[in-house]
Amino acid sequence: MRIALVIFDMDGVITETTHEHYQAWTLLFKKHFNINLNPDFETYTRGVSRLESLEILLSKSGIHIASLDVKKALANEKNLMYQQLIQAFDSSKVLPGVKDLIHYLKERNIKIALGSASKNGSFLLERLGLKDAFDYHVDPSHLRSKPKPDIFLDAMHHFRLSPKACLGIEDAEAGIQAIKAAGMYAIGVGKEPLIQADWKLNDLASLDYQKLEEILMNPYEK
Repeated sequence: MRIALVIFDMDGVITETTHEHYQAWTLLFKKHFNINLNPDFETYTRGVSRLESLEILLSKSGIHIASLDVKKALANEKNLMYQQLIQAFDSSKVLPGVKDLIHYLKERNIKIALGSASKNGSFLLERLGLKDAFDYHVDPSHLRSKPKPDIFLDAMHHFRLSPKACLGIEDAEAGIQAIKAAGMYAIGVGKEPLIQADWKLNDLASLDYQKLEEILMNPYEK
């Protein structure tokens, strides 16, 4: 079955906001708990929701907060800090290879969707000058976060496709797990091993388009 939809993660695939996300968490924990977050904790927050990231960082910092309302308030405050940090983003922040891939897919009438756990996904696409290039933006507000498959399944259902007609691109292990849990073909990009990915790339700029063409035409051919 031919691929009809490609679902992009945002951070680490389209642009790099990892530094801004973790800088916002660092500012939050310093302000409220007078703690300097361990930089090594950042990897545990990739690909998961804001509230889940907070839970992870609280746990690893040995902080217990019973009130869900307090945790939601902290997560919302972190988001305001993050939004301030990304205000200056523009098209220069699009990672190498992304625009070429989007153009390639558009030429082949393959739909593209944003499947990010971030509620700021649409805002970032607009800042990057890519909002109109995407056929659909998943709203993660009421969906289970990665590694659950909900975000990818939402995009699939929007276009009334089957999993075998969809391909996901992720840079985090939780994202790859979500793609595979959805029954889709997974392309992993970045420095992490991403051993569950069907095809692993260092970055989209190094993408082999001849191989990609073969995958798009028949992703499950052995």
